[in-house]
Amino acid sequence: MRVTVPRVLMLLVGAPLLTYAVAMAPATVFGDREDGRPDRLAEAGPAAELFPPAGKAFVGVMTEKGPQDFAAADAFAAAARYRPQVMMFSSWWGTDRFDRTRFDRISDRGMLPLLAWEPWDNTVDEAARRKGLPVREIDQLRSNQPTYRLSRIAGGDFDPYLRSWADGIRSLGYPVAVRFAHEMNGDWYPWSEASNGNRPGEYVRAWRHVHDVFRAAGATNVTWVWSPNARWDDSTPKLSGFYPGDDYVDWVGLSGYYGIGFHSDYRSFDQIFGPTITEIRAFSGKPLVVTETGASDATGRKAEWITETFRALPRHPDVIGLIWFEVDKELDWRIVSSPAVARAFATAVADPRYRFGWSPHMLPRTKLES
Repeated sequence: MRVTVPRVLMLLVGAPLLTYAVAMAPATVFGDREDGRPDRLAEAGPAAELFPPAGKAFVGVMTEKGPQDFAAADAFAAAARYRPQVMMFSSWWGTDRFDRTRFDRISDRGMLPLLAWEPWDNTVDEAARRKGLPVREIDQLRSNQPTYRLSRIAGGDFDPYLRSWADGIRSLGYPVAVRFAHEMNGDWYPWSEASNGNRPGEYVRAWRHVHDVFRAAGATNVTWVWSPNARWDDSTPKLSGFYPGDDYVDWVGLSGYYGIGFHSDYRSFDQIFGPTITEIRAFSGKPLVVTETGASDATGRKAEWITETFRALPRHPDVIGLIWFEVDKELDWRIVSSPAVARAFATAVADPRYRFGWSPHMLPRTKLES
């Protein structure tokens, strides 16, 4: 989405505490902790438990302040009577350096950290918003950042920066997911091939280069998430042209919202996401995750959309997770926006399909169930 953007409550009514016993043999050392103790992550094996478990789908959350302040995440969990298994948070190349405390704070609360890693200077966007500029003008400003052209990423100009993050993530010793350069099929970010002087084919080259730097550094605890925007009315590029290949991607993500722009009229989950899922299935069989979604209540149908969305999800067994955008920004996407919306969400996620926990020793599911 064109907006930038959460310890889970230890006990919530209706959210049973689950304990997992995960076999740890054999084990692979991914790195050493800063305190000198080795961290280990179980390799896939007959006794290893996958995330999500067979027949299940996770529900995650993204908040404005992420692991810096869990108040919004805790409010979400209380309203939903549910402990999310994943938290997504953003980090920007122009301002951020690796900081393991953000990952540890999420993991310590029983959630898989999912890093939305964005190669740009986000302060350009923030300054434009403070001035109250129109959305289209903001898009043009934020997308024109020659420093972060795809050719520079693919050419190795950022390799020291990449290696610092790869070394840091390897040292965590538990799984994390990385959604690198999302919504590349739009024109509102500087990593889009439709902006910033980028050329066709450069997105794939940049993605593969970043992936290869992590692999060379031994950061094999990363689940790589490729995440385009769901098709909209005037979108034309074929997604297959941006796909790095199954050898470079573990999960395929999708961004899509009800109640804004081209989705202002009521559209169901299948209407918003269905055509894009069909297109993706022509070139990838990787598990799907709705990496950003939310609904506004502009037409009074937010609770209805939530109910219908969670009814639709079981018809898509290849969709293994959904992350809710719990932010009041431009529009109020939060489930805490009204009691009726909170009740609808809590009722939906009470289904046993979504009731399980995450453990640092679980292995992310990177293949669909046979």
